Amino acid sequence: MNNSGLSSQVKKKHLNELSQYRDEVLRPHPTLHSLFFELTVKCNEHCLHCGSMCGDISEEAPLSTEEWKQVIDEVKRDFGTKHPRLCITGGEPLLHRDFFDIMNYARAAGFTWGMTTNGTLITPEIARRLKEAGMSTVSVSVDGLKETHEWFRQSPGSYEKTMAGIKNLLNERAFNHVQVTTVVHKRNITELDKLYEIMKGLGIRSWRVINIEPIGRARSNPDLMLEKKDYKYVLDFIKKHRFEDKMEVCYGCSHYLPIDYEREVRPWYFLCNAGVYVASIMYNGNIGACLDIERRPELVEGNIRRNSLKEVWEDGFKIYRSDFRKCGPCADCPDYRYCAGDSFHTWNFDKMEPYLCLKKML
Repeated sequence: MNNSGLSSQVKKKHLNELSQYRDEVLRPHPTLHSLFFELTVKCNEHCLHCGSMCGDISEEAPLSTEEWKQVIDEVKRDFGTKHPRLCITGGEPLLHRDFFDIMNYARAAGFTWGMTTNGTLITPEIARRLKEAGMSTVSVSVDGLKETHEWFRQSPGSYEKTMAGIKNLLNERAFNHVQVTTVVHKRNITELDKLYEIMKGLGIRSWRVINIEPIGRARSNPDLMLEKKDYKYVLDFIKKHRFEDKMEVCYGCSHYLPIDYEREVRPWYFLCNAGVYVASIMYNGNIGACLDIERRPELVEGNIRRNSLKEVWEDGFKIYRSDFRKCGPCADCPDYRYCAGDSFHTWNFDKMEPYLCLKKML
């Protein structure tokens, strides 16, 4: 037994049931639970792991504020406001000049929304305006102690601004979930114990500890990648501290894990949500699945300026609802029925194999 209270046999039973549900219910009848709005690819940091390469790409033909409002109207008309939940991201979403105009419009339309941010721009005034705009949840990035965080994000002076931003959010006492996300890499893995004490002292609801991924800008920084012993250390760290304090420590949604870790480091079993629960509208109107997935022409499902999101959701996203990845090293893997090729954002579409398979590694 372990901190989930579930035996390996019970976990495998659950995973088989989830696999059957994915194949027989979810793929034929997907449900849009989370819709990401990439408001901008502008960012005031230049992180060494950025999957979207923010700061290295120009923002061409971005949606106007009125177009974003039209998207909100369309989603409300075609999907309602209970589902999907709006997830606001970037770049740094607060850099959009009409951020509050757009999000107040979403609140007035009846949507629940959350945001991912680097936190550097959240002054007491901004925190108050986020409350007034109806923000429900927020995840703020803290990627190490001061020196490491600022090196990793290539942003001198950002650590204090980020920590102040978190405290300003908490001082409002108005948000359902204030979370900190930490990307673990070779340079900050030894700082986890000190970071844990800092996070406990903040009073946040959860601390999400995730591994650096071999995508985006991180592909140019291979020295930051973790090894087998590092992954085991991180997952064991999460298991140990997960319910030790009122602040939950958890792993992210990425990657199918060995059975000893499934349900031990997060409150759910692995399931890549791309194209079955999750869709995104990019800053230029392109429609895709998870925003961390490689930006390839064949993975653009349409554009909101030309296509109905409802029609694209119902008739597109075919690769995410199929077994096209059952090939190469995944073809004969006995765990394929559980992971279906693992996360789409770490799939190598050129070699047709995963960039990273933690089940195999561990």
